[in-house]
Amino acid sequence: MPIYAYKCTSCGHAKDVLQKMSDAPLTTCPACGQESFQKQLTAAGFQLKGSGWYVTDFRGDGKPAPAKGADATPATDAAPKPEPATSSAPASTPVAAPAGGAAAGS
Repeated sequence: MPIYAYKCTSCGHAKDVLQKMSDAPLTTCPACGQESFQKQLTAAGFQLKGSGWYVTDFRGDGKPAPAKGADATPATDAAPKPEPATSSAPASTPVAAPAGGAAAGS
């Protein structure tokens, strides 16, 4: 339901009123009783009801969202990197001849 701002032109009394959109506008000022209570033009206001929602309620796939920031990058020392080839590997490996039997450089 929208919240409407009213102000009396006679006494200056102002009040916010929670009303249905279909309700008739108020005209009688609750402070002075004059018929000069008018609805003011303001930004839209509304009231939320219920327990609310969180951004985690609408992720879609049920998986937790990835963390943002520096903590999201994996630690480099957590998994050791493979070592480069040692001297036990042959220094050069033979190259296979190209398909078709032609030798390279001929």
